[in-house]
Amino acid sequence: RTDELVDGPNASHITPRALDTWEKRLDNIFQGRPYDLFDAALSHTVSNYPLGIQPFKDMIEGMRLDLLKTRYNNFDELYLYCYYVAGTVGLMSVPVMGIASESKASNETVYSAALALGIANQLTNIIRDVGEDGRRGRIYLPQDELASAGISEDEIFRGLVSNKWKIFMKNQIKRARMYFDEAEKGIAELEEASRWPVWASLLLYRQILNVIEENDYNNFTEKAYVGKAKKFVSLPLAYGRAIMGTSKCF
Repeated sequence: RTDELVDGPNASHITPRALDTWEKRLDNIFQGRPYDLFDAALSHTVSNYPLGIQPFKDMIEGMRLDLLKTRYNNFDELYLYCYYVAGTVGLMSVPVMGIASESKASNETVYSAALALGIANQLTNIIRDVGEDGRRGRIYLPQDELASAGISEDEIFRGLVSNKWKIFMKNQIKRARMYFDEAEKGIAELEEASRWPVWASLLLYRQILNVIEENDYNNFTEKAYVGKAKKFVSLPLAYGRAIMGTSKCF
């Protein structure tokens, strides 16, 4: 619902003040004063699991960035944005999914892996949606890296799939995969019932990067998506990894 405020059909009418009001509703939820049924569901979750409010507030901060910022000077800035809008989801999810009682890993290790999955997913979104974002005047790519690669904003807006663009995209995909690899380390530490959906999410989302490569790095006019057949094949693979409790079984 928070994401829809800035990306949904009414996004053009959303102001920073609207997000301030939304944040007040969040405070009320955590104080046991829900406004509607959806709020009540989250309020119930908050009362039953050790959820902190900060990741939720940070997500709203990410939405504020979407209203105000359309360029990111370097990866440090982009990483912070990715944390706000997606890494926070990992931090919200771990307390609900639970850490296995037999896990020997520290909480920090598990939360770091969950954060990495959120970062990986958002970087994948950014790579996939370059063309769509460009048509909205937005470039969610590190400006310094674009400059080093010799790629101008005009080339992005024109959707020019040049050799230097392909090399640039290879590096962006390599970085996203690095975060997926980091995320794998924490899945085996989750409660058994939570491992399969998380593995499925990771495997399916990581395949988007494969499709972009198959499209010869044309993420301007070709939408990268994973077909139903590949999705169905991924589910038993994800289940196998969940049962084995390790990323090394396939």
